[in-house]
Amino acid sequence: MKKSKNSLFEKFANWATKFTGSSIAFISAVSIVLIWAITGPVFNYSETWQLVINTGTTIITFLMVFLIQKTQNKDSKAIQIKLNELIAANEKASNRIVDIEDLSEEELDQLHYFYEKLAQLALKGVNIHASHSIDVAERNQNYKHEFFIKKHEEWLKKQESKS
Repeated sequence: MKKSKNSLFEKFANWATKFTGSSIAFISAVSIVLIWAITGPVFNYSETWQLVINTGTTIITFLMVFLIQKTQNKDSKAIQIKLNELIAANEKASNRIVDIEDLSEEELDQLHYFYEKLAQLALKGVNIHASHSIDVAERNQNYKHEFFIKKHEEWLKKQESKS
């Protein structure tokens, strides 16, 4: 896939994210804090001396929150697209799961509960390659329901014949 041209902000955000997660950035931050601590006696631990580190860290933290959130959004979107592709490519996976990130929290909780139940079923199963997709679960449920109706009708007929 051809890479698109990123905006100036996008390029800066990518660079800043890579840099702030590097060893050099961490060593630089530790060095700044050490230099600040060492210079305390020189400035008599004045309010201005304290204000320098407080202001600097507050501004950096404020900006980093937005940078981290932008990076998380981009990474999350890329992961969702990759997962959607895997779901779409797997013949045993349910395509209903594609794009579930747009569901409400309550709907996601319902799906989570469903998959917890499927996990419990999988633990009981002998064949680890058996599909436990929503479609298979629905087919199984329909089969069980039809089987129950059939058995119930047979029972009703027996009850009628006894009368």
